[in-house]
Amino acid sequence: MSICWGCLFSVVSLGMPISALGNSDWIQFRGNDGQGVSLESDPPVEWSSEKNTQWRVSMPGKGWSSPVIKEGRLYLTSAVHQGDGDGGSLQLLCFDVESGRQLWVRDVFSLPEQGIKHDKNTHASATPYIGEGRIYAHFGHFGTVCVDTDGEIVWKQESLPYEPVHGNGGSPVIVGKNLIFSSDGKKDPVITALDLKTGAVVWRQKRETDATRKFSFSTPLLVSVSGKEQVVSAASGAVFGYAPTDGRELWRVDYGQGYSVVPRPIVGHGHVYVATGFGRPNVLAIRLGGDGNVTDSHITWQTSRSGPKTPSMLLDGNLLYYVSDGGIVSCVKAVSGDPVWQDRVKGNVSSSPIIAGNRIYIGTEEGIVYVLKTGSEFQQLAANDFGERIFASPAITGDALIVRTETYLYRIESK
Repeated sequence: MSICWGCLFSVVSLGMPISALGNSDWIQFRGNDGQGVSLESDPPVEWSSEKNTQWRVSMPGKGWSSPVIKEGRLYLTSAVHQGDGDGGSLQLLCFDVESGRQLWVRDVFSLPEQGIKHDKNTHASATPYIGEGRIYAHFGHFGTVCVDTDGEIVWKQESLPYEPVHGNGGSPVIVGKNLIFSSDGKKDPVITALDLKTGAVVWRQKRETDATRKFSFSTPLLVSVSGKEQVVSAASGAVFGYAPTDGRELWRVDYGQGYSVVPRPIVGHGHVYVATGFGRPNVLAIRLGGDGNVTDSHITWQTSRSGPKTPSMLLDGNLLYYVSDGGIVSCVKAVSGDPVWQDRVKGNVSSSPIIAGNRIYIGTEEGIVYVLKTGSEFQQLAANDFGERIFASPAITGDALIVRTETYLYRIESK
């Protein structure tokens, strides 16, 4: 652990997540503000096929995109193959949240016979974003689509191909009049903004770092710094802050050869918290408010102890939680990085955990959702077995937990 003791102070006006809506909505990857936390929700601790399972519906194809929810409708994506080597389609689906009934499905892009992806990835791993009367679904190098709430296509953007490594994964975020996402492939990584109304390119910003492996999959995060919006986006070799209107680089922190960065940044206490990807991941606490390259001046603390390569982190009050891909769960003090506790759940973790009420929900690749109590001591409350793999991150609507497994979608809520 290394700490910049001179940087340990509170900046109330810096690093605030931007959120709206109530706890019945979950409009983007990791919730309304992208932090994965819903303190007012109270989903069950334990469930089974007979207990607290409101409905279960079968999902077509493969997809690790997370559910997004607004005004009683749930949206997600899937990649549906027609058969071995016969191609297929990339789909956007809509369900009724209360009943689980499928309302519509739309084929939005053709899926070629072969597509480059990792064995643990799918061609539909990016989570949609719900805007005002529109749903925006991003499929990496295949393209981006906007549909209305009835599934009718408003626009498509297919003019931004790149050479992927392991497929796609980073989700888009709406900032003002733009839809922003990263396109970090084999070479020439960029972050892009599209016009919400037309899908036209507003700006593209190159991401130049010393990392040899250029590909990454992180989702940008909108934050407010001294009353001004900026977009924080992690890439191979560095994390950046951008001006959302024109893509101008505001600041950066370099972190060497970290690559295949997946965890989404989180923000609080005047800091943004990032994990630096594959190789050996470091967790960095970066003080916001700087200009230019602030690598030497704005890292408050960092640690390489059991950092996450894939799951995003969680911040609840003064405590920061993160889980390694191998299931080691860590709790540290957010301001100083001092360890509070560390323990383990059984299994491998690719899904990003969430906090609902005073509990942490962690889904594993083995199909178990562990429920832990938040706080200064490790306490496992339950282990709920779905019987098949979980890679998608769960969503919350009211007091219900929405879980996507490999072939099913569940609503878990107390009966």
